[in-house]
Amino acid sequence: MWCMLTLPAVLSVLQTTMAAPLVVNTWGFTNATETAWQVLMAAGSALDAVEIGCTTCEKLQCDGTVGFGGSPDENGETTLDAMIMDGATMKVGAVGCLRRVKSAASVARAVLEHTRHTLLVGELATQFAVQMGFHEESLETKHSRQLYEDWKRRSCQPNFWTNVEPDPSDSCGPYRRGRAAPQQHEPSWAGPASHDTIGMVAIDGRGQMAAGTSTNGAIHKIPGRVGDSPVPGAGAYVDGEVGGAVATGDGDVMMRFLPSLVAVEAMRAGAAPTDACRAAMARIVARHPDFVGALVAVARTGEHGAACHGLESFPYSVAEGGRAGARVVRVSCQ
Repeated sequence: MWCMLTLPAVLSVLQTTMAAPLVVNTWGFTNATETAWQVLMAAGSALDAVEIGCTTCEKLQCDGTVGFGGSPDENGETTLDAMIMDGATMKVGAVGCLRRVKSAASVARAVLEHTRHTLLVGELATQFAVQMGFHEESLETKHSRQLYEDWKRRSCQPNFWTNVEPDPSDSCGPYRRGRAAPQQHEPSWAGPASHDTIGMVAIDGRGQMAAGTSTNGAIHKIPGRVGDSPVPGAGAYVDGEVGGAVATGDGDVMMRFLPSLVAVEAMRAGAAPTDACRAAMARIVARHPDFVGALVAVARTGEHGAACHGLESFPYSVAEGGRAGARVVRVSCQ
């Protein structure tokens, strides 16, 4: 039996299932939120908003952990990770360990739009970026050089090596393989001051969704390390029929649990965004009780929420219809 709906009824259904334009991102990075919001107000797409919002943080070097001039690796070099995901097509473009190109989010979008691949890494990602017209330049600043020199003076502490010789707790190496020992405790490298990622979810005026990330990763990381940010399901995930989620924190742990994907799947099963984040976070904390990080989720209806662990509280930024400018929402952590 066919069910006939009048045009007003159809419009009513659409209005109750589609959200007004919305931007949500990790941390109190309101400049990025505002920039992305202005894109949506000018009838731009969710992909445009996420790319330009993350690029804003790259240019502003948000907290020193996004963009150039921060988080030098063991060689003193700053490298970048970024991702952008289209919630309509489920396509992803990402770069990891990108060298000498500042516009990581835009390079990630170029991967999405001009290749059939998902993730390009390292020096060859830089070659791709140059081929696509991006400018190659040093990502080092006086600040990043000072961070590196101070770390070397502290005998390269802290670092990420285990089961090597000489003892990495008081040495800069070079290291060689040592005797493997069972690791009873794995403390998180992230902490209250280590805001390490911008993750953003946007809904545009057509109801399309996108998500993205950008970061310069873990400070003093082993060269070549790629974190969770460019990994679909870890740093970010979005399905336009359900919603999106973005993560921030100890990426080496989050890659093992894919919390952004878990949160989206929880929303698909009917959970509210906050509950979905808590469920995804609980999986991590059950195995890593010292985990430090947070997760923000947005349902396709525009409802949003967050959960966090290892911090007193966690702020995320929101811009949405009916409110003037971006605001910061602060949630208490578990």
